[in-house]
Order: sequence, then structure tokens, then C-alpha cells
Amino acid sequence: MPSRMEKARKAYYSKNIGLAQRAHKDELIRKTEKGDVFSAAKEQYLAEFVYGAIDGTVTTFAVVAGATGASLSSAVVIILGFANLIADGFSMAIGNFLSERTQRDLIAREREREEWEIQAVPAGEREEIREIFRRKGFKGKDLDTAVRVVTSDKKVWVDTMMAEELGLLESPKTPWKTAMATYLGFIVIGIIPLLAYVFSYFAPFFERNTFATAVVMTAVALFAVGAIKSYVIRVNLLKSVFETVFIGGAAAAISYYIGFFLKFIVG
Repeated sequence: MPSRMEKARKAYYSKNIGLAQRAHKDELIRKTEKGDVFSAAKEQYLAEFVYGAIDGTVTTFAVVAGATGASLSSAVVIILGFANLIADGFSMAIGNFLSERTQRDLIAREREREEWEIQAVPAGEREEIREIFRRKGFKGKDLDTAVRVVTSDKKVWVDTMMAEELGLLESPKTPWKTAMATYLGFIVIGIIPLLAYVFSYFAPFFERNTFATAVVMTAVALFAVGAIKSYVIRVNLLKSVFETVFIGGAAAAISYYIGFFLKFIVG
């Protein structure tokens, strides 16, 4: 069953006011739905998959195009391609993992600091809350009430300080899942440009048309990634596909001609 947030997003993208009103009923707003957090995390993991898939496809095909431009053999293309696929994908996933974990550690450390300050200097922290709401336009009794309500619950107090003073919001993602989503996208989609070279050892058609087949397969892969990206970030399908294919094609063209010219320079 769709969560309230999913209904609200669907209403926005379809500009359905009736659905938006149903998603904003009082009883639904008051009810805490774990599905909203799960849905947000799910879409963020899908975004990480797309991020890895685009990088994997573009970099792998760039290696393929550069090696082809340099007139290297299929065996060399496969070796270079798989080396890039495994090593670069792993490096990217690890970087993503460390970035996500560092952000979580930073948030945890700052949360501990805010909790300590509330215990050590409550008057100062209460004044910070007052200033936050004063800047939002609260005055007089309304300001006093807002400060009293927020500071009466330690968790709400800390959450408000984290979001309003520091601009730090906890992510529903976990570092290892983020890394896995990135690596999976990099490997699963990034391997496509290499398949034509692998198949060339088993089928005459691929042997005769290896690079042309790799170009077509890569274009299809980029088209699919662009379609997924349009779903994740809710942009026009054609715009997303064109942008993704254009970036991949540009990278491949640059790599191909670099390899082509280096072949003559190196000899």
C-alpha cells in the first residue's frame, strides 16, 4: 500500500489536487509512517545505482573506445575493460561508503555535542532556539510558546538545533547499502560495452562487427539508465535519455581519438 509521501509525490507529478488533498488528511499527517522513510531510502539507493551505472558505462566504454582507436586487440580491450570495471567500480563504491559513513559520524558527533550543551548550558541553548524562531517571524507570546514547547522535549530540542542551526539531517541510507548499490550499478551496466568483445570469441558476427556492436549495446544501456534516471528524479524522459547518451557518447569520442592519435605518436 502506498505511503502518504508516495501519494503526495504522485499527486504533485500528476498535478492531481484531489489526490493531494487525500494525502494531506489530518489523520494521515499525524500518523507516523515508517513507509515514508523506507520509500525515501529506496529511491536514494536507486539513485546511487544510477550514479554507478552511468559512471560504469561511460568509463568502461571510454576504455573500449580508446583501445579501439589505438587498434589494440580484442584481448587487450577485454583485459583493460575488466580491470577498469572491477578496480574502478570498487574504488567508487569504497569512496561512496567512506563518504556516507563520514557524514553519519559527523552527524552523530554533532548530536552528542548538542546534547551535552543542553545539559551544560541550557540557558544559552534555549536562547539559540529563541533566536531561530525569532528569525522565522515569531514574536511575543507566540515566540515564548514555541521556545517552551520545543525545549520541553530533549529530542525535539536537539533535532531542531541539528536541522536549523547546523543544517544536518540524518539520512535513512546505510553506508554499506549505498556502496553496494553503486557497485552493483557500475558492474551490471558497466559490463555491457565489453560483452561484444567477449562474444567475438564465440560468434563470427560479433568478431566482424565488434566495435559497432559495442556502440549499439552501450547506447541501449545508456538509454535504459537515462530512463531509470528520469524515474528517480522525475524529469522528462527524452531529456534524461538524451543527456545521458550525449555524455557517454562525448566521453567515448574523446577517448577514441586520443587513442587514435597516440597510436601514431607512440608508434
